[in-house]
Amino acid sequence: MAGFDKASRVFIAGHRGLVGSAIHRALIAAGHRNIITRTRAELDLCDGAAVDEFFTAEKPEYVFLAAAKVGGIQANNTQPAAFIHDNLAIQINVIDAAWRHDAEKLLFLGSSCIYPKLAPQPIREEYLLTGELEPTNEAYAIAKIAGLKMCEAYRRQHGFNAIAVMPTNIYGPGDNFDLETGHVLPALIRKAHEAKVSGAAEMAVWGTGNPRREFLHVDDLADATLFCMSRYDDSIALNVGVGDDVTIRELVETVCDVVGFQGALAFDTSKPDGTPRKWLDVGRLAALGWRAKIGLRDGIASTYEWYLEQGGALAAE
Repeated sequence: MAGFDKASRVFIAGHRGLVGSAIHRALIAAGHRNIITRTRAELDLCDGAAVDEFFTAEKPEYVFLAAAKVGGIQANNTQPAAFIHDNLAIQINVIDAAWRHDAEKLLFLGSSCIYPKLAPQPIREEYLLTGELEPTNEAYAIAKIAGLKMCEAYRRQHGFNAIAVMPTNIYGPGDNFDLETGHVLPALIRKAHEAKVSGAAEMAVWGTGNPRREFLHVDDLADATLFCMSRYDDSIALNVGVGDDVTIRELVETVCDVVGFQGALAFDTSKPDGTPRKWLDVGRLAALGWRAKIGLRDGIASTYEWYLEQGGALAAE
């Protein structure tokens, strides 16, 4: 895709989100000059007529579809209708409009939660639809699977160059640090920070600490999306990860070391652990020449620095 260059008209759907903002930073750093963005107030991606009007007026050549309704376990579990409705609507509107208005290429951001709850480890791309999903985020996962399959269908029927990437757990600047709705890593950063500031003797952690998880810095993900937009052109959705994982206990210990909390850790084994392991096989993307560069400790440190710059706990308000 030699046409994807610094003069290309590039639309980032969801440019204010964790992933979209990182893609925006990466495009600017790479020298792209024609980046098109809209806030949610300016363009409701769930409104098909509005999306069509936008594509008619702007004619983007390349589209990064990073917009999505996202949240942690509690939000997914209590708002399944909103998660499936909004994500399906966004995907249907943007993918279809991009094709009808002759965009050169679209990159769809999926999620590793599309894979079966008990998939063999590491998880290969072909394990999709081979088992039951994690029940707590099934609605979100089904919407993301539909987006991936929509890209495949539009490629097969219309020849539309739509690709998809499936990232592992993402974290980094711009994350959601809310203790109720945020994901595990930013929530742990906030808990450790507040425990340090309050002088707490110990910090409570849900579960046994034994499950293993993989964490990818959002700037690495952004770099991977630009790499794929430039160099990848196939129907197979690519896993994006670091190729390694850690236990939750190791993660908590690293967070506490970075933050400077020196108290005890109290693992509440009455709380659920969730899936024992979720680790992506990134062999396909590695064979194309891309690998993650940001180590976990360095990534946590930069994320904590950003959190402090936003005012600590005020960042989650």
